[in-house]
Amino acid sequence: MNGDRASTSTSPIHLYSRPSPNGQKIHIAVEEFGLPYEAHMVDIINGEQRTPAFTAISPNQKIPAIVDPDADPACDGGSINLFESGAILLYFAEKTGKFIPQDFKGRWDVIQWLFWQMAGVGPAFGHFGYFAKFAPVKNEPAIAIYAAEVTRLLGVLETRLQGPGREYIVGNEFTIADMATLPWVDALLDDQALVKQYFSGVALTNVIKWSERCNARPGVQRGKKVMVNDGK
Repeated sequence: MNGDRASTSTSPIHLYSRPSPNGQKIHIAVEEFGLPYEAHMVDIINGEQRTPAFTAISPNQKIPAIVDPDADPACDGGSINLFESGAILLYFAEKTGKFIPQDFKGRWDVIQWLFWQMAGVGPAFGHFGYFAKFAPVKNEPAIAIYAAEVTRLLGVLETRLQGPGREYIVGNEFTIADMATLPWVDALLDDQALVKQYFSGVALTNVIKWSERCNARPGVQRGKKVMVNDGK
């Protein structure tokens, strides 16, 4: 599964983030990949994401973003800036040879499920959470639309995790596809009142077991503490 290419990094990766689902993807990743890093909390409340300094790293003015001083000697000065959590996960996998299969089919299987999370799970779960929990005015039609899409996506994941050889999203090995999907699913599962209100009839047996399996990993546990309370 993993090529385990030794990283030549000597300088820490600079991680610009927050403990949100998108940020947690990369918090989990740096711990699972075992990469040296320094965490920098981005103050989005006061608009730090719109400053020239942060925009130079993340032109989309969103977290997470990284600066890797030891990316590749072929890069300008050996350093690279990256934004978008999916791109960062693929970069870490390419840099280390870990958490992505080395065979052609397996590699693209992981990539397609990573893109599924980026294009489907993140936007749908995020919009549902906003309209169901944070919107200043309840918009029931919007809640219903996004609850239906979240239900559909949970069904896709539940089916994907069914049967032997499906401990994780791609086979029996933890990959970047799991790192990407877990924080969004856990953000929903952790709010049992919301699950009971909108998803009480949704089959989640395999999804819950998968979440428990992922959360039993020490790297995931450490990653979830990054930038939280006394976390690194």
